[in-house]
Amino acid sequence: MTSCPFLRKLSPTVIQRDIQQLIQLIPRCPFARRLFDGTPLSSPRMYSDVAIERQSDESSVCKNVSECLLKKCPFTVNSYESTCSNDYLCAQTSNNHENEMYQNQLCGISDDICIPNTCALFAGWQKSIVARKSLQPTTDITIKNADPEHSQTIDSVCNDGDSCLGFNYNKFFVSEVERKKRDSTYRVFRRILRDASEFPFADDYSSGMKRSVAVWCSNDYLGMSWHPKVQEAAISTIRKHGVGSGGTRNISGNSLLHESLEAELSDLHGKPAALVFTSCYVANEAVLHTLGTRIPELTMISDAGNHASMIHGIRTSRCSKIIYRHNDVKHLTSLLANIPKDSPKLIAFETVHSMSGDVCPLKNLLDVAEANKALSFVDEVHAVGLYGAHGAGVAERDGQMHRIDAITGTLGKAFASIGGYLAGSSELVDMIRSYASGFIFTTSLPPHSLAAAQTSIQILKSSEGKELRAEHQKRVSIVRQSLRQAGLPVIEAPSHIIPLHVGEAKLCTKISEELLSEHNIYVQSINYPTVDIGDERLRIAPTPHHTDKLTEELVDSLCMVWKKYNLPLNVESARKITRQAG
Repeated sequence: MTSCPFLRKLSPTVIQRDIQQLIQLIPRCPFARRLFDGTPLSSPRMYSDVAIERQSDESSVCKNVSECLLKKCPFTVNSYESTCSNDYLCAQTSNNHENEMYQNQLCGISDDICIPNTCALFAGWQKSIVARKSLQPTTDITIKNADPEHSQTIDSVCNDGDSCLGFNYNKFFVSEVERKKRDSTYRVFRRILRDASEFPFADDYSSGMKRSVAVWCSNDYLGMSWHPKVQEAAISTIRKHGVGSGGTRNISGNSLLHESLEAELSDLHGKPAALVFTSCYVANEAVLHTLGTRIPELTMISDAGNHASMIHGIRTSRCSKIIYRHNDVKHLTSLLANIPKDSPKLIAFETVHSMSGDVCPLKNLLDVAEANKALSFVDEVHAVGLYGAHGAGVAERDGQMHRIDAITGTLGKAFASIGGYLAGSSELVDMIRSYASGFIFTTSLPPHSLAAAQTSIQILKSSEGKELRAEHQKRVSIVRQSLRQAGLPVIEAPSHIIPLHVGEAKLCTKISEELLSEHNIYVQSINYPTVDIGDERLRIAPTPHHTDKLTEELVDSLCMVWKKYNLPLNVESARKITRQAG
């Protein structure tokens, strides 16, 4: 049985349990027949290396492992097509440690062992069924999935006169892209080169011709990439140390610059330690995944509006997870009431939400975390540099930094470089440093990025940083008020992010394109999956360097495009809002 790629994954316990069923299937199985007649048999190419690891939203595995495994086997499938008791073939199992050990024994996989609608042991069993049933070369065989819009096509492939089946990868790739184009969620990147000599302008090459445009959607919120000291820090570091780091932190890629920046970040957030990652997406994903896999029986409670990096880290950790309504403290409290207080828990949320501009009720969330003895994981990506006396974020502004267990932030937005980081206790940071694959197995940040980031942080900690933050808030207020007075559909938010509601993906993209091509204004459309369908919007991010003239041009251009597409300008409603605000 060790020669069979399907049976060799079964443990002796399972084989002993189902031995009679397995014996009955020997005549159908060429691998088993080989044991009796001595006939050499080469494994069909498409059935070798079949233990393919797949992922899904839920941790689940077949209740009847041997049935699902034989359902995968192309030689025995007819005998088992109706025997699996679960309509979806896989069912969610309990989260206890004993069951996880049993799953691992069956699969030979330490984690990430299951997918819905197919056996957790092997992916793609539908293709194997088709292959077994197809005795003659066949072209354009379509296999339907649960999603009617999803179909996979298998085309015949002939090599040296032997017919076999192969998946038409390119046809599948094209069909997936076409789906995005049909629902207007296909992304077309603008060809933009930012102008280092004049902020907030860039050279646009989208039409093939160079022209200057005003950028209103950059995450370089304070224009620090334009700051002469930040630029000089990067330039001088390149001259001294070159442009690359040379490797991972463990293999020639660690430097005094890495350690100096981490000391700067730990000081910024008032934490004993910090760890720099290649991006905050990686930081969020790696930290949450590592905590979810290392802390036994951990339950993660996640805000419904959390960033994709946090969602992915929690999902791939396979720990128990609960999602609470966005910024809803009461809902969070009610969910935690069902979890024992002595059970490990982690609450993950963001302070400033990038697409809505919402700001979380930080103190209340931390109160709940402490009352339930839960770790707090707080993403300050869109807040660092912009809030607090030294630019440490909303937690510093609200006097809550000391209460947070894990803070993540970015070096690529207000700090105007690239990278992400974790700040927390020495014990937490050392554990993540030692176990997080997203930190260990990647090339470290280059020297000039580190130097630029540290210089930017130091400036924003200073009195100059305080002045920049004050000017930034002033400009945000002016732009928001001007948009309201023009009757444009401003989505109210307490942060520096100003969303304009459009509500339809195709139209949102058209408006963005027209602002760029006709008015030399770059405001990116935000469509699904970044926001929900029906919530499509333009996202405006003012900086301290946007002038009154640029603000006036933005508002006038938006009004012209709004009228062109017969979108309402609710000026009367805007006047009421203005009077109430006054």
